[in-house]
Amino acid sequence: MKYWLLLVPLFLMGTTVETTNAGRTLYVQNCAACHGVDGRGDGPKGVGLNTPPADLTKIAARRDGMWPALEIMDILSGYSRNILPREDMPVVVNILDNEMSEFDPGNGEPILMPTKLIAVAHYLESLQDPAPTSYLP
Repeated sequence: MKYWLLLVPLFLMGTTVETTNAGRTLYVQNCAACHGVDGRGDGPKGVGLNTPPADLTKIAARRDGMWPALEIMDILSGYSRNILPREDMPVVVNILDNEMSEFDPGNGEPILMPTKLIAVAHYLESLQDPAPTSYLP
């Protein structure tokens, strides 16, 4: 039994790595053209936009170290069109598929969210420089 307990962290770590890799692939396919491969806002299609692409590596830094997961997912999904800048940023439709996964918004009561949307948000979290020091769902 105690050997099984040793495998749990490895399983969870593998799940996080898989999610981050899936998120990276989706990011490269849908976001890198404007935000750049490294997320710094320097992609070739970002030149000449009315609103320059944001440096996605500084999301947490701009919020005093806090990572706002639900806000990021709202921006990506287009659900909250009142979050600026939005004028030139498209809704990333192909991450809003029917495959759903549980996401804990921080209150211990998981909600269902599109799996790909969660993966991209996890990937963006991994890009943060410096790393987030606190989390807001």
